[in-house]
Amino acid sequence: MSNDSKRRYSSIVVDGAEQAPSRAMLYPVGFTEEDFKKPQIGIASTGSKLTPCNMHINQLAEIASMGADESGGKSIVFNTITVSDGISMGTPGMRYSLVSREVIADSIETVVGAQGYDGYVAIGGCDKNMPGCAIAMARMNRPSVFVYGGTIQPGVQGRDVVSVFEAVGAHAAGKISDIELKEVEKTAIPGPGSCAGMYTANTMASAIEALGLSLPNSSAQDAISEQKKTDCYNAGAAVMNLLEKNIRPSDILSIKSFENAISVCIALEGSTNAVLHLLAIAHAAGIPLCLDDFTRIGKSVPVLADMRPAGQYSMSELIEIGGILPLMKMMLERGMLHGDCLTVTGKTLAENLADVEPYPSEQKIIRPFDNPIKKDSHLVVLYGNLAPEGAVAKITGHEGLRFSGTARVFHGEEASMAAILDGTVVKGDVVVVRYEGPQGGPGMREMLSPTSAINGRDLSADVALITDGRFSGGSHGFVVGHITPEAFLGGPIALIEDGDSITIDAETREITLNVDADILAKRKREWIRPKPYTRRGILAKYAHQVSTASFGAVTDSFEE
Repeated sequence: MSNDSKRRYSSIVVDGAEQAPSRAMLYPVGFTEEDFKKPQIGIASTGSKLTPCNMHINQLAEIASMGADESGGKSIVFNTITVSDGISMGTPGMRYSLVSREVIADSIETVVGAQGYDGYVAIGGCDKNMPGCAIAMARMNRPSVFVYGGTIQPGVQGRDVVSVFEAVGAHAAGKISDIELKEVEKTAIPGPGSCAGMYTANTMASAIEALGLSLPNSSAQDAISEQKKTDCYNAGAAVMNLLEKNIRPSDILSIKSFENAISVCIALEGSTNAVLHLLAIAHAAGIPLCLDDFTRIGKSVPVLADMRPAGQYSMSELIEIGGILPLMKMMLERGMLHGDCLTVTGKTLAENLADVEPYPSEQKIIRPFDNPIKKDSHLVVLYGNLAPEGAVAKITGHEGLRFSGTARVFHGEEASMAAILDGTVVKGDVVVVRYEGPQGGPGMREMLSPTSAINGRDLSADVALITDGRFSGGSHGFVVGHITPEAFLGGPIALIEDGDSITIDAETREITLNVDADILAKRKREWIRPKPYTRRGILAKYAHQVSTASFGAVTDSFEE
């Protein structure tokens, strides 16, 4: 392919006498006359000192920039935002978390589109960075590669951020002292990188690799490692190869590649957020993925990874035995993955996996197929009179497969958290946290604080939690989120009263409010929608535009 054909977008911005003003503005930022003849490669960095997940990513962006430059491109590094779920969790600030996914996607699209970049690398660390980057890649459909910023090392005694959340519950129960809580707080997070378990960051990094949008093993590298530096350099070079071959996200993303991503998420016992984010990425790509696809695929894919939060091991330990590539090869050989899917290497998934060595025989992190942790998916899509448009549960089998209890209802996360910590919530309760949906929250906050407090008080086997909000990848226990329609829209979750009987059945995939239909109809007639959280700013704008959770909580779903 000629260099001009690889400059499909940048040539419009910098070629010809009429674009002299554009060139004039680019000389001061480092362009030479020769650079205007090269494809322009954007390097989208989510680097920020705001959170350990992203504190090193600006340095990784410079390495990706070098890879693009030394392969014949002209790279330009630019930044987008990040927010920290771990820092804002349990506070009003968490409302901005899912919103940030849309801001990140919008901002990358804005810069790449405005500046006429021919291709780009997007580097993400914290939870919403990754799907935000992937959404932008799908929307813009220009040669592009995603790079994961990498996982953090575990803290002292294998601790991580979830250890701190659970210590809060243990402290409230009088099981640990102020001094012990402080010691956990100060030793859980040792440096750069995303949270250590198979929480949302590592789940989405793995899913995006399975989609084919990142280089092999990008999802399974420590944040501070030579492997991650090499991954970044190679990503810059890979974009130039994609330009040469004219391979775009639309050539990579398909219903088959999304089935691969879902299958890998299930095998890894990944976060429920994968459901929300994969639906959103598929929407951006114009691929008709739906909630029921997770059920269909989940019937034939087992949970194999004994990973935190429900299991024992951290991502850094999985990295030590080879990452996710041997798992993917195992799954491919069992017919659980589509090997013919194209990837950003320019090769198929099967070609990428051809020379991958198996796991060491003595490893215990990834179970064999004949001894799975669970024979089918832990991501259980539920329907019923409490969630007529769907809900998503994370049921690993550790909690049992059925829970029936008595509703204890809370308007918002803070009220539920106070009741858990002060002992109001007791065995047999189904904690109902409502008005936390995409519109009603707004922003669909994660319920890591209450679920961790339940676990910290040793109630996880005896208390369930349901919500129209969502869960952190660090949540575990009998938890059901994404209940749709949400309370703010008058969904059945808005009609629950204290003392109502609720049944959650993972085997029949049903969530049932055991109240007569005529009583619910009377409650619906008497229901009054609460006032919006705000009528101004980005949260109000988001609440006005966002779709339901069952469609991925996207903000660009407009009728034609």
